Amino acid sequence: MTTHHPAPHHPAAHHAAAHHPRAHHPAVVDAEACSAALDRGETLPWTWYADPAITALEQERIFRRSWSYVGRTDQVAQPGQFFTCEVGGVPIVVTRDRSGGLNALVNVCRHRGAQVVREDCGTRKSLQCFYHAWTYGLDGSLRGVPRGDREADFDTSQLGLRRASVDTWGPFVFVHLDPEPAPLTEMLGELPELLAAGGIDLERMRFHHRVYYTIEANWKIAVENYLECYHCPVAHPGLADVLDVSPDAYELEVRPTFATHHGVVRDIPREAGYPVQGPVVEGQYHLVWPSLKVNVNPGQPNLSFGPVHPAGPERTTGYLDYFFGDDVDEAWIKAMLAFDDQVGAEDTDLVESVQRGASSGGVERGRLLLGSEHTISAFQRFVLGRLRED
Repeated sequence: MTTHHPAPHHPAAHHAAAHHPRAHHPAVVDAEACSAALDRGETLPWTWYADPAITALEQERIFRRSWSYVGRTDQVAQPGQFFTCEVGGVPIVVTRDRSGGLNALVNVCRHRGAQVVREDCGTRKSLQCFYHAWTYGLDGSLRGVPRGDREADFDTSQLGLRRASVDTWGPFVFVHLDPEPAPLTEMLGELPELLAAGGIDLERMRFHHRVYYTIEANWKIAVENYLECYHCPVAHPGLADVLDVSPDAYELEVRPTFATHHGVVRDIPREAGYPVQGPVVEGQYHLVWPSLKVNVNPGQPNLSFGPVHPAGPERTTGYLDYFFGDDVDEAWIKAMLAFDDQVGAEDTDLVESVQRGASSGGVERGRLLLGSEHTISAFQRFVLGRLRED
């Protein structure tokens, strides 16, 4: 488990819309054999952590069929504001239109397929493709086509940007490619209540900064490292100085749509890297399926929030948005972030080492300790359940 930047630290099923057709994947998913292996406490095959066909299938059946955190409401607070992102490899632009509506649009021109908006964020009166100047409203409707009046029976009403679903929770914006997905609240489950009970009032949290990272490992290895703290006493001495990571004190829970860590502060922290006493009395770290990290460290009100994305079979990208209570001192923030960065660097080293070993072909599968790693088993069952669909 963990909570930071350059690493993968500690700490559901609808089909994609008809306009996102399924590709044919040569991946072989022996669901019965994999399920039997998980029953025995074994892992998914290590070949799944280096196979491009499996990664493509995961993009299609997991990431394109899930709610994805894509950004913050403050990025689209005013009419005309937009930001760009990706969901399952599909480029998306999120806009606030002139009537105040929030929109998620597939950022692909209906003419020849160029990405209409190429900036990360900004303000526009319309969305004009740089290639041939097809122009769309902030709601995605097609407003102008140079030379369109020279074409017979050219119906622009059917050529607006494709729409995706968009919803918000507090300061967070989520997108789903399906036009009629299960509600976002279903995916979040009890998470809002857990954060509130732990001292996190989203209305009083303020965005501080975003950190991007790249890890040379499969996304599942990054997630699985996050899901357990069995490695914490050995690999994270600084974290173990702050939190009681013994198996009887450190609590792991599996819920229908996410897994949770609860870490209590030691009665007398041994070598605390930052002031851990404060209104937030425990660490809580959540992984919302498939790959959203939600981290709270003990001390002052703080939250880091961000997704993990497959960037290839052996590369993972992600980011964390950091939020702090509106009255938290900057010196405390700096000290906590230094602690967080250290844990993150330690996790990156761990995860990249696992990738080298797992992808070597030397061993077929791993063997879990289900008393300490049942969260990993639950995650792997989620992955298998998605990949065995259809």
